Amino acid sequence: MTIREAVENATNHIRTQTGCVPDVGVVLGTGLGGLAREIEVDVEIPYPDIPGFVTSTVEFHQGKLILGSLRGRRVVAMQGRFHYYEGFTMQQITFPIRVMHALGATCLVISNAAGGMNPEFEKGDLVLIRDHINMLGDNPLIGVNEPELGTRFVDMSAPYSKRLMKMATKPPNGWGSG
Repeated sequence: MTIREAVENATNHIRTQTGCVPDVGVVLGTGLGGLAREIEVDVEIPYPDIPGFVTSTVEFHQGKLILGSLRGRRVVAMQGRFHYYEGFTMQQITFPIRVMHALGATCLVISNAAGGMNPEFEKGDLVLIRDHINMLGDNPLIGVNEPELGTRFVDMSAPYSKRLMKMATKPPNGWGSG
């Protein structure tokens, strides 16, 4: 089975359980898993029930795909993610992102718990990543290129949206605290 076929299989399975067409994909890492409580849930699907998904082994990762609404936006959220250090391949780790896109999400927000070098950072501080260097020695784009899923060589000159970073620091009306 090609990755495109696997994405279609997972997407079709999810669509049999909900009519939700998400605008936004959200990956809730360790630090933001509680945001799932804010989602008006249409359906929660355990990862093992979704064809092609693996099961996270990280403590506190619930292992569910949630589709619903968050402050008026249609979302698909991963409550828990997959990690390279768990022994998963890059293709397994990125598979749910491909499925989110196939479901309709055109915007992706990813959270994680991370350390920092700035001595003024404190536990729980929010930071925005503007750029990164892949030092893993692996890449999810390795393998057969399937143009239907996106370009082979992703433009990394501006990998993160400046518009979304601005929204995160100065949310528009309706997206602030509360």
